[in-house]
Amino acid sequence: MSVRSMNNKLDNKIDTACRVLSQEASELYLSDQILEVSEAIITPLTFYREYVSKNIPLLIKGGTSQWPAMKKWSIPYFQKVLGDKEVTVAVTPNGYADAIAESHDFNGESIEYFVMPEERQMTMSQFLDHLENPQAGSVFYIQRQNSNFTEDFPELISDVPPDIPWATESFGKLPDAVNIWMGDERAVTSMHKDPYENIYCVISGEKDFLLHPPTDRPYIPYGKYPAAVYKESSPGQWKINPMNIDTPKVLQESESDNEESNLVPWIRVDPLHPDNTRYPKYKNTRTLRVKVQEGDMLYLPSLWFHHVRQSQACLALNYWYDMEYDIKYAYFKALETLCE
Repeated sequence: MSVRSMNNKLDNKIDTACRVLSQEASELYLSDQILEVSEAIITPLTFYREYVSKNIPLLIKGGTSQWPAMKKWSIPYFQKVLGDKEVTVAVTPNGYADAIAESHDFNGESIEYFVMPEERQMTMSQFLDHLENPQAGSVFYIQRQNSNFTEDFPELISDVPPDIPWATESFGKLPDAVNIWMGDERAVTSMHKDPYENIYCVISGEKDFLLHPPTDRPYIPYGKYPAAVYKESSPGQWKINPMNIDTPKVLQESESDNEESNLVPWIRVDPLHPDNTRYPKYKNTRTLRVKVQEGDMLYLPSLWFHHVRQSQACLALNYWYDMEYDIKYAYFKALETLCE
């Protein structure tokens, strides 16, 4: 048997194994829709047994309904409490921060970059003015992670719980980070995965999540891209400036240390408008959609692929709990390696 024949046979076996994995997951534990439960009846035991241990999402209705923030947080309140405070704001031409975008080199050749937002310092009052009076061609979004809520907004900490008690008991640890997200309907989070157990809480507005389970990894196309950052050269005129730096924020998607380690691995496909001709395997994914409304929480398990958008201005918090690096993680890394 030739080397080519052996490689083809191995590829066929891998494809078959991936199909079996996806089929078994669908038949054994994945539902066709996100399950819902009232926050009033959830317990640490049932949460862990029915959802965390199975690595399946859960919508918790009314999860934030008793938080002081639900009544207090508004533009007038933020103006009063935070108006003169300097905040870090992500600014992009299209609402896509940390996403793939196309530019051209000096020879006019098209090149795709992983583009991060331009980060600007401004007062909270200035940011709120941008939310109330949006500008065409410039989208402003508070989205800096690394626990930006606890680090940057101590004035608001008493308005929300420091953790989610039933989640903390289930995970056996406190959250690693609490992040705040604030922007208008143009803000979009491109599809990715995180090594965290995520409790996503909507304070006002709503969020639309598109999800794929980790077992869909064989059908989700990745590429590796040079890093770049948006820069507004004049009002409404944007450039993509290449960067030659490490990007630890996004390299959590891959721990590669080979010669391509300066490139950022990111998902190629836009799940809202997939190019099935270019990425035919993506049609094999199992897609779940859920709308997280004001006052609700979403438990998003670790390693689930997710794309997030909103149909109106939205304010949300999320609590990141570090995942357990156990047998599920080991199996996922093996699957990921087979797909590379």
